[in-house]
Parts: sequence; structure tokens; C-alpha cells
Amino acid sequence: MNSSSDFLVVGAGIFGVTTALELRSRGYEVTMIDPGPLPYPLAASTDVSKVVRMEYGDDLQYMRMVIRAIEGFHRWNEEFGENLYHETGVMVVSKTAMSGDDYLESSYRAVLEEGLKPERLSAEEIGRRFPAWDTGRYVDGFYHARGGYAESGRVVGKLVERAEQAGVSVRPGQTADKVLTDGSRVLGVRTREGENFAADHTVLAAGSWTPWLLPELQRVMTATGHPIFHLKPKDPAIFRPPGFVVFLADTPNTGWYGFPLLREGIVKVARHGGGPSLHPEDDERVVYEEDFAQMQIFLEESIPSLLDAEVVYTRRCLYNDTLDEHFWIDRHPEREGLSVATGGSGHGFKFGPVFGELIADTVEGKANDWAPKFRWRELDAKTQGVEASRFHGDAEEA
Repeated sequence: MNSSSDFLVVGAGIFGVTTALELRSRGYEVTMIDPGPLPYPLAASTDVSKVVRMEYGDDLQYMRMVIRAIEGFHRWNEEFGENLYHETGVMVVSKTAMSGDDYLESSYRAVLEEGLKPERLSAEEIGRRFPAWDTGRYVDGFYHARGGYAESGRVVGKLVERAEQAGVSVRPGQTADKVLTDGSRVLGVRTREGENFAADHTVLAAGSWTPWLLPELQRVMTATGHPIFHLKPKDPAIFRPPGFVVFLADTPNTGWYGFPLLREGIVKVARHGGGPSLHPEDDERVVYEEDFAQMQIFLEESIPSLLDAEVVYTRRCLYNDTLDEHFWIDRHPEREGLSVATGGSGHGFKFGPVFGELIADTVEGKANDWAPKFRWRELDAKTQGVEASRFHGDAEEA
């Protein structure tokens, strides 16, 4: 073996780097490998922004995890000496009135019952407070001041720097290729670059690459691609907070969400829905003509002032989707010395400040109140995704 440590973390995205930092803080020798450069351009974490919102329908655990995570994002801002989390607030709107247990009402009720103060929005209030949305298509909703977005790629970069400063052996340029075993015990991994990394315990936090490194997971998770557009508006002023904020535009029925003007001078619009299954390296991550057409339809009925914006960049973000859309964080039930921390399913980044403790507790075998939701579990082809804000329509339409 070329290198040995207490823990080997495979992957330096938001799951991996927070795990490495937490394990190091507990006194372990930790090595973290990643194809690099860091942040890795093909990783889901590497983007200009990710939504931070606690609106999860009636799923109280996710809501409370985000409440804790937001505290962590504020702490990171102080520690980084730079605001990479922006609390613009979040606007959640719908084309129909709140009713029963739909996503809009259940989210609104949940945050109210938690003692928070979302502000209900009528159609008139939506148009008055957020003029770019004054189309009359959205008739109900709320604005929640607690939430916003994180500059995800920059956050990961800062965390990698902290890991190096804390004594984690960070090894970019190392692509995990094979899990090394002795019987049922995992010894570490071999990389394409020809190095072997040994550890008492290996944590696979490799996102969409994980089921290819551990083929038994391919029956419960896959990689799917989702369109992202960067739009450069002709009139940037109307897309700045407080008149334009992070938005969820009837997402259970449309999938569309987005951000106010980012530091790059763009408005990012994306779709949280179904998506074609893709190999993380072998398939192109391109946005299709149908994606452009659907985006134009969305803008025309929702934010027509963006219709003449220049599309300056597109990306197909790769989700590591579990069948039920919950994360997969657990020790392997049959392989000693191996844990898995993955399955972001398009909504994982916002939990970054709480992932480290959760994952480290799990791999150490310590009790954690949040861990049971993400345990190793049996899923089959009939399993349905349950992330409440996601559009679960036909994959081709998303």
C-alpha cells in the first residue's frame, strides 16, 4: 500500500469534505482522495449556487436538519471571513390555491408550527413584492425570510482548504477505481493512477460514481441529469433582492426553481424533476433542445422579463438519485471497514453543515437521531421518490 490512515474518504464533494473535517476533529488520521482539481468540475457540489430552504412538505426531520444547517452556514460565513451563504429568503408559489396536504400548504403549516414566521402571499402580493412575477399565473404562496442560497463551489473550495489546514491528507488527482478487499473486509481503494490507499475504515462519498465503485448499489441508486441555465438579463436591477429572491415555482408540478442575480451577473434557472439516466463520465452532460423549449415556456408564463436574456452557460447537473430520494448514509452491512455517504438526490447540498457530524457518528457506530432515515435499506423497482418539492412527472418531460 502506498498510503495508510485511520479513515480514507473517497470524494471531496460536500458529503466527503465535511466527513473528513469532522473525523479529523475527532483525532483521526484522515486521507481524502478525489479526481480533482478541487472543487472537482464534474461533481454535483461544484456549481455557482445551491438553494438553502427548509420547505419540505410534512417531512419534519428534513426541515429541522435545515434549521440547524442554516445556523452552520452563518457560522461558516464568519469562519471563512466571507459571505458565501446569502439569506435572501425563499419565495414558494403555486398556480393553484393551498389545499389539503399539498406541498405548499404542508410546508407553510410545518414552518408555522415550528414557531417560524412565513409570510402568506396572495396573487396581488406576489406581483407587488416581486414585480418580475406579476403575470397572474401564481395565485398563492408564501415568502420565508429564513433561507436563501449558498455559493456551493466556493463553499467546497473553502472547506477543502480547511481540511488541508487541519491536517487531512488531501490527494487530488487520484481517481478511485477498485475497492480492495480481503474476504469480507475492505482494506482501501486502488486508483486509476496506480496508487493504493489503505485505511482501517473507508468512506465512499463519491456521489454519482458510488454505484460504479460498489455495484451492489446499482439496484437502489442511479445517476440522472438535470438542466441548468445561466441567464444574463438586460436589466439586472430588477433581479436583485428583495424584489427577486430564491424561488420555487410550483415545483411539485413544474420542477422549476432559481436564484436572484448572482455575483457572476447571471440569474440561474434550473429544473428539479426527472431526468435521463447518465454515466458520470461516459455520457455527455448537455442540455437538450427540449430543455430549452420547456425553459422558454416557463419564462413566458412566469418571468417574461427574462425571455430576452442571453443564455451564457448551460450545464446538466448529475444527481446521485436513490429510488426513494433519501440520502444513503450507513456502514455496509456485509463489508467490514466500509461505509457509504451519498445519494444527494438533487437536494443534499443544503445539509452540508450537519453532514459531517451525522456521517462521522454513523461510521463510528454512534447513535444519531437523524441517522435511521438514511440507513442501508431494501428498495425495489416499485419504490417511488418522495422528495416533496420535486416534479415527479415523466422523465422525458423533465
